[in-house]
Amino acid sequence: MFLYNITLQRATAITHAIHGNFSGTKLQEIVISRGKSIELLRPDVNTGKVHTLLTVEIFGIVRSLMAFRLTGGTKDYIVVGSDSGRIVILEYIVAKNCFEKIHQETFGKSGCRRIVPGQYLAIDPKGRAVMIGAIEKQKLVYILNRDAEARLTISSPLEAHKSNTLVYHMVGIDVGYENPMFACLEIDYEEADSDPTGEAAQKTQQTLTFYELDLGVNHVVRKYSEPLEEHANFLVSVPGGNDGPSGVLICSENYLTYKNLGDQHDIRCPIPRRRNDLDDPERGMIFVCSATHKTKSMFFFLAQTEQGDIFKITLETDDDMVTEIKLKY
Repeated sequence: MFLYNITLQRATAITHAIHGNFSGTKLQEIVISRGKSIELLRPDVNTGKVHTLLTVEIFGIVRSLMAFRLTGGTKDYIVVGSDSGRIVILEYIVAKNCFEKIHQETFGKSGCRRIVPGQYLAIDPKGRAVMIGAIEKQKLVYILNRDAEARLTISSPLEAHKSNTLVYHMVGIDVGYENPMFACLEIDYEEADSDPTGEAAQKTQQTLTFYELDLGVNHVVRKYSEPLEEHANFLVSVPGGNDGPSGVLICSENYLTYKNLGDQHDIRCPIPRRRNDLDDPERGMIFVCSATHKTKSMFFFLAQTEQGDIFKITLETDDDMVTEIKLKY
């Protein structure tokens, strides 16, 4: 016997939102999670309204949500990181009007635990791999592919674990068709943990670490790691390949920094402040969420601060080298 309870009044706060072509048509749709339910919304271009196509109670907690598309595919799939200790890939079936589970891989215990992956998700922009990470220590990478009948297949998990490491954020880097790369904001707390004076905790630097999935030998390696001058909270992946310069934007307190491997210099840009701050003028400004808009000829980012201000971020490039970051309110 299974006892489920459903509240009469649904949750209204939206915790995650992703967009894509989930029904396989050219229509852009939005999938949102409201903590314990997932909804599929379709904006109507003519009326400007948003219609709900489907609402599903998942009897769990959605911790992260991502959309991805296999190379050459016409349809987006949904990856859900939850408190179930599993990675679940959903496909929206138009005929049945339901989300169908294509894959469900169990890798850990259930519950929101700090070392069981599910809190962070990162997708390779070409849809070849997904990294699912925990707050501490564990990261797993799954390779996504298709079989002879064009059905989505998923590999066994490849481990990229590192003990005594806390993760703040993680994104997939756009490297075109080279080996998939993931960037993580990490901090190593081993010294701080064993130092009772608390000095080591003050001096510990956050690092930006790049993980590379070598498709030839099916192995994940830490390709590069560098300490950051200030604590960052958020990463934004920059389009790469033929679409842009690749690399990441690091959002930290009051600053935005562009970093990339190779000869690229770091480009820093201060985040504009309000003339009269809402609460505490001494408090730093941080970006809390962002969205990337990309067409064939250009791309830009929209990022929102804690106070609700939205900025448009554009990158000035010269021969695939970024020369300037522009922020516009």
